[in-house]
Amino acid sequence: KTLCHLHDILYQPYCNTQFSDVFDIYLEILNHVDCIIKAELKHDLPNWRLLNLCPCCFYKLEGEDKLAFEWLATIDGNNSLKRWSSSTYGTSPHEDSWTYRSDYWLSHAKNQFYETNHSNYKGPNDDWEDAVQLELGSFHCVDRWCNAGPEQYKHMFSVFDESGIFIAVCRHRFILLACDMVKSGELTKYPLAIIDHLLGVYGKNGGITYDIDCTFSKT
Repeated sequence: KTLCHLHDILYQPYCNTQFSDVFDIYLEILNHVDCIIKAELKHDLPNWRLLNLCPCCFYKLEGEDKLAFEWLATIDGNNSLKRWSSSTYGTSPHEDSWTYRSDYWLSHAKNQFYETNHSNYKGPNDDWEDAVQLELGSFHCVDRWCNAGPEQYKHMFSVFDESGIFIAVCRHRFILLACDMVKSGELTKYPLAIIDHLLGVYGKNGGITYDIDCTFSKT
């Protein structure tokens, strides 16, 4: 509609379809060119981007002494990037069949794996609370920290297909991984999926900071 307005022509529905098709073709061309360049530069190896993204963090010298933590990262979620569900207003839901072609993004299927296989948290006021309780006096901030809020406060996110993103960055602020938060708030499955991927690429001798680590460490 904006383009039609700029060109001073009447908007017609077919304009939307044409623009969408042209943009899809443009993205397809960019993807093919990117794949060719990566293949020629030998940058198409598994996890090449993660292993070479930040020279300060991941470049190792011969004979270099081992550090207490060989890699450091921080993780957090943000719910500013929301997208309404296509069925919010009573319309037929529209399924998006497109998949990511970037190794920045973790798939929704991998996130769902951790939701299905992690059913320990049962606390009434903290959806990350394990069934096994720690000694009295531990983790006092769990009951006070707003980010680890009650589950009922997170139901509002069900009206969104995407309610935000969850990312991991190295200490030099390079984005390592990201995933969509789908119809939920900042649930434990998102950091679990990201941390599992980072451990698989970088190894276990690393450190990760998180603003609600007190609750996440109980997971």
